[in-house]
Amino acid sequence: MNDQHVYDYVVVGGGTAGSVIASRLTENPDVTVAVIEGGPSDVGRDDVLTLRRWMGLLGGELDYDYPTTEQPRGNSYIRHSRARVLGGCSSHNTLIAFKPLPSDWDEWAEAGAEGWDAAAMDPYFARLRNNIVPVDEADRNAIARDFVDAAQSALGVPRVEGFNRAPFHEGVGFFDLAYHPENNKRSSASVAYLHPFLDRPNLHIALETWAFRLEFEGTRATGVHIRTKEGAEQVVRARREVLVCAGAVDTPRLLLHSGIGPRADLEKLGIPVVHDLPGVGENLLDHPESVIVWETHGPIPENSAMDSDAGLFVRRDPESEGPDLMFHFYQIPFTDNPERIGYERPAHGVSMTPNIPKPRSRGRLYLTSADPEVKPALDFRYFTDEDDYDGRTLVDGIRIARRIAQSEPLAGWLKREVCPGPEVTSDEELSAYARHVAHTVYHPAGTCRMGAADDELAVVAPDLKIRGLDGIRIADASVFPTMTAVNPMIGVLMVGEKCVDLLGGTRR
Repeated sequence: MNDQHVYDYVVVGGGTAGSVIASRLTENPDVTVAVIEGGPSDVGRDDVLTLRRWMGLLGGELDYDYPTTEQPRGNSYIRHSRARVLGGCSSHNTLIAFKPLPSDWDEWAEAGAEGWDAAAMDPYFARLRNNIVPVDEADRNAIARDFVDAAQSALGVPRVEGFNRAPFHEGVGFFDLAYHPENNKRSSASVAYLHPFLDRPNLHIALETWAFRLEFEGTRATGVHIRTKEGAEQVVRARREVLVCAGAVDTPRLLLHSGIGPRADLEKLGIPVVHDLPGVGENLLDHPESVIVWETHGPIPENSAMDSDAGLFVRRDPESEGPDLMFHFYQIPFTDNPERIGYERPAHGVSMTPNIPKPRSRGRLYLTSADPEVKPALDFRYFTDEDDYDGRTLVDGIRIARRIAQSEPLAGWLKREVCPGPEVTSDEELSAYARHVAHTVYHPAGTCRMGAADDELAVVAPDLKIRGLDGIRIADASVFPTMTAVNPMIGVLMVGEKCVDLLGGTRR
């Protein structure tokens, strides 16, 4: 930081969207930007930059590791990883790279996000700096190839080579990833947008620095209260705007601790109310998924990009705008949650994870303490939608996964179904198993959702400005009105690019 602690823009969060915004704004040498990042740099850190090492980051020193409140119909033990490192979750995840489907964007526009329809958003994908490529031939594990063949044979879905080439309703194939296949290194937001420009004199990145409260003069945001690694507290001020890009957990958390949120909740905790905004923390979305595990006859070949390189999309309901069931295929036995209820991990195995692309359950994030150090409560309300659409989706998923597993060439690899086990067959048993071992794909979103002026629970307007406040916008997954049917990282990058345009771009 310089001595003045005053910049044109202050970006809270050097993650997926924050990296994009800081990079693009500082293309103009006359614009100064400070990035407040709670974690360390990822530069030179092979444990972060090597994509295949992603699992080793879960629950570690670079993970904020948020617990889930009790889930009566789901799994109360889910830990939500949120990355504490430059690049945010794009430095921590599997970098599966799907351009949101046209139906995803159009659904946003219909929900009041004017200007965010597919026609308006599509050009932003071409702007992305990340190296987005299909899983390299050398990384295409033999059992994953056979999963693709078996799914195509069993279900009659098309084989997709490059999921981003055209919109799809169904398909099976290897994913596109944001990575460099030659060395298995990430093409994360930080690698693509910040690493080449770290020497820009107008870009200031404060690492291991915690933003704990926003500063206001009346209704205008003027800066951010921060605590440095050494414990010093300062205010970093913004001449133009504060841009909050801390993610679907820490963005609403920061707003609430700053007195922006539901008045009654804030008053109950003794937090002075700056702006009564009832939607902050509501509309908590996720992509829950369950897991089916098979033991294989022996070891699986070692080659892989990140151990979950292929996937499947199915549209069960022909009326659905897009896919309504997804699977990741893991070339490992993914048994963390089944083990908790008595299943054993096989020495060698694979997993399929039926996933709900368009979940209907809606959760809530809220504070339990006025102390900013205390983690917020995340109540996803998994499987609480009125007609049990989410639960039924997972039951259908297990049945479809079994059909694939019985089909060659995958069937020849598989010795036995470990969990839930072939004896579990009724809808009721399958539902109970699927819900209790459900996990997350780490896609929280929606907690500061975008909407129209007459939407009482919308937190930001389509220009990403917080309703009723000046000099502050939000750009991250928290603004999603609804969940994208596909993994949301590319959508978050595109939100970042769109935000730069809303700020007036990088023009001089």
